[in-house]
Amino acid sequence: MARYEEDNAAGTLADSGNEGIAPVTYGEGDRPPRGDYGRARADYTCEQQWSRYSEADHDTYRRLHARQLTQLPGKACDEFIAAVDRLGPAESIPRFEEVSRRLERRTGWRIVAVPGLIPELAFFRLLAARRFPVTDWIRRPEEFDYVVEPDVFHDLFGHVPLLFDPVFADYMQAYGAGGLKAARLGECELLARLYWFTVEFGLLNTAAGLRAYGAGILSSAGELPHALESPQARRLRLDLPRMMRSRYRIDTFQPTYFVIDSFAELFDATAPDFAALYARVRRSIETDGEIEAGDTVVEDQPVVVA
Repeated sequence: MARYEEDNAAGTLADSGNEGIAPVTYGEGDRPPRGDYGRARADYTCEQQWSRYSEADHDTYRRLHARQLTQLPGKACDEFIAAVDRLGPAESIPRFEEVSRRLERRTGWRIVAVPGLIPELAFFRLLAARRFPVTDWIRRPEEFDYVVEPDVFHDLFGHVPLLFDPVFADYMQAYGAGGLKAARLGECELLARLYWFTVEFGLLNTAAGLRAYGAGILSSAGELPHALESPQARRLRLDLPRMMRSRYRIDTFQPTYFVIDSFAELFDATAPDFAALYARVRRSIETDGEIEAGDTVVEDQPVVVA
């Protein structure tokens, strides 16, 4: 991925200002993104409006937090477990400014409120500036067990703790910088697949066994045991071309996960310029097609779960 200092595309790409509508997403699903985009600024950020949360909203957050916390031992990576308490007390939905103060002291990141999923260019610009967008609405009671798109619990509980880890924090900024270059090259969809299979649904191989670091796994009561224990789930070694050829669904448990040995491995693997990789993947797609969610290919390298 491109370094931010070298490839900051601000002013060179078409403006992605808020038009009051939800963005297009790449993952396959049956429901469009939700959120009140009419109240967002041009960069898609908005005020958290903490006072508008109801007691039912705070109760939903409390119960989600308590449930996930009990599942973390033996399933979440150590870096996540060490940092999750930095979100603050779980009696209510955290105030973003309070979390940001602690986070900025640790790694220079801040969190900003957004109405939901935002366009890729706006997303990349925020990450490259060490600003992580957090959806400010919370799921409805009937979605307690599963919500299709990210809500405040998914974004805060799933993503923010690892931003306290210096190596992962640097990876996220590098990803945003790489996204600015991908936008210029017209390859955002390929880079979005990398994010999906690492930041959202990545697994880490440790001396104690497989552990989850992906936010989509760590924030889901069902996905966490499925990703680590289900015999139906396939777990493969980190493979960037394979990831970028792979389609995925956003409304079911994942059939395929990719495994790294450390965050340093992930950062090093994604540090080089991706222009040549994009060209290679595009040639593979033209020749052999995309890989549908759950499909296998001969070059797959399965990781055996002990």
